[in-house]
Amino acid sequence: MSAVTTVRGEEELFARTAHLFATASEVTCAARDLNTFAAPRHPSSGMVQETKPKVRKLYRPAMLLNPSSAQHVRAVAAHGAQVRVTRDDINETIIIDRRFAILAGDLCDGQRSYGVVTEPAVVQNVQSLFDAAWRSATDLAVYDAQHADLTALAPRVLELLASGCKDETAARALGLGVRTYRRRVAELMTTLDANSRFQAGARAHELGLL
Repeated sequence: MSAVTTVRGEEELFARTAHLFATASEVTCAARDLNTFAAPRHPSSGMVQETKPKVRKLYRPAMLLNPSSAQHVRAVAAHGAQVRVTRDDINETIIIDRRFAILAGDLCDGQRSYGVVTEPAVVQNVQSLFDAAWRSATDLAVYDAQHADLTALAPRVLELLASGCKDETAARALGLGVRTYRRRVAELMTTLDANSRFQAGARAHELGLL
């Protein structure tokens, strides 16, 4: 394998990297959602490994608004992975044994490209970026406790925003004061990385929340 190899689609990625996951002792992963490294075809899924690797996973808060995604994340944690949540922008990547890095590229014609990197200096730089984000991130259990109310209300708030009803009507439907409702909307927009309610709706559609 050359220092940087570009592959297209998860099938090719799986074919080229399956052996690395099979013998990995440490795997770190940063992703905005499950679409980048899809759970059913994640290179480490369904494989019998010689030793159980140390796994660290870093996700964005929006992942936890989707019940199915949240269930996946919590199942990963229940199976021994360390999981943290970060509000910072992250480079979507998987790092294996601090020797190989898989960098997610853009979608093109419905297929994502990936760069498989073996150059030690580049891999070390990617690892350093991940470690910095990891240190400032919040443990999943702590994040859940801190944002339980928002997570529970998010689906209904998004429905009310999509309906176009006034804040006063939406707040009344949720049994909240208008100021509290608007605060929840602002928190939700932050979680979705949205600068407007319209953008929040678009992002919610991308994540399958609406």
